[in-house]
Amino acid sequence: MLTKTTERAYAKVNFGLKVFPKREDGFHNIESVFQTIDLYNTLEISVTNTKDCEVICLNADIPKENTLTKAYQAFCQIATVKVPGVKVQITKGIPDGGGLGGSSSDAAALVRGLEKLCGITLSTEQLDFIADKTGSDVFFFLHCDSKGTGCALVSGRGEVVKKINPRYDLFLLLIFPEVRISTKLAYELVDEYLAKGNEKNRSTLDELENLYRIPVEKWTYINTFSYALRDEFLELEKAAKDLQKFGALFVQMSGSGSTMYGVFGNEQQAIYARNLLAETWNCKTVQVV
Repeated sequence: MLTKTTERAYAKVNFGLKVFPKREDGFHNIESVFQTIDLYNTLEISVTNTKDCEVICLNADIPKENTLTKAYQAFCQIATVKVPGVKVQITKGIPDGGGLGGSSSDAAALVRGLEKLCGITLSTEQLDFIADKTGSDVFFFLHCDSKGTGCALVSGRGEVVKKINPRYDLFLLLIFPEVRISTKLAYELVDEYLAKGNEKNRSTLDELENLYRIPVEKWTYINTFSYALRDEFLELEKAAKDLQKFGALFVQMSGSGSTMYGVFGNEQQAIYARNLLAETWNCKTVQVV
């Protein structure tokens, strides 16, 4: 029986993220293209003699109850075999509070690891059950491939995931402003913004994909959070302007922030911009995976 496995939890960026007014159940409908990138956390998952999930992080603090413990509990509910206790040791490469989906990807990576340790493969319905109990972005990550990578059109509150073929000609420069935006605050500001009558127009999934396929410099994706947060966090606008100044074809914030990214025509241009901006910003070049 397998007693240990190592999994990568890849970050994602959002190409566009429309958010609509809060539903009666408290969630918001969204429209977005989710794309994994080669920035990741590493999870070492080991079987223990306990009956729970112990989470240890080597380079960040994690609350006692988190997406990993929620995913573990949901896995135990849905699995038809005995699930062992596990210790999860995380080495973080994805900044917290950056809109890159790190904690949701961690949860999905744990599920993949538990499948291996238990010798089972969960159905799509079982994976969706776990995502529903864990977090809206977890749906996307559990619909990724066996490595945890992929690209998809995401709608509903995040549970409607249509996988599409990713583009591999996208080279990104990420800027990590010294700003941490809690999801709670981000949605409070979005609700204030939406109360003014903004973001009523919806797109079809075909429209989202068609836009994804055209040249990047013609992209018209919008991120509702960008409009809602820009007056509160001036560093976001400064980072966006710097990316544009040094040649990015498209610039946007990922998720609810605060990571800003620029898409470049090739890897050399992205690296050149990184070298120029490194004295001002904490930044990193990445590719899609």
